[in-house]
Amino acid sequence: MSLDVTQLISDIKDAASTVIEHDITEIRGFSERQLSALALQAKLIAKAIAENEIGEDLRDYFLDSIEDMALNFARTLRGLLAVTIEKIWNAVVGVIWTALEACTGISLKIAS
Repeated sequence: MSLDVTQLISDIKDAASTVIEHDITEIRGFSERQLSALALQAKLIAKAIAENEIGEDLRDYFLDSIEDMALNFARTLRGLLAVTIEKIWNAVVGVIWTALEACTGISLKIAS
């Protein structure tokens, strides 16, 4: 049996797209919630500073907390993207291994 390169390309694209569509929805939902929280926190801090509810002595503390929230958001998003990339890799290799198994009759396993 010969390996159908055109079909393999199509199967790889389908496998990767399936992972991306599923994970991007989760990432999008997470990022929207986090960005909303960041924006609301910034609004509350801005209002409190403008109305002198937060004085100069505490201003840096609250501004630093916004920076920390933004950094944690970015780090979490980076982690989610890394997991998604690994899932895509696993899906692509799985498709290729399945095609090779069908052509050669050898049992292949994805290395972890």
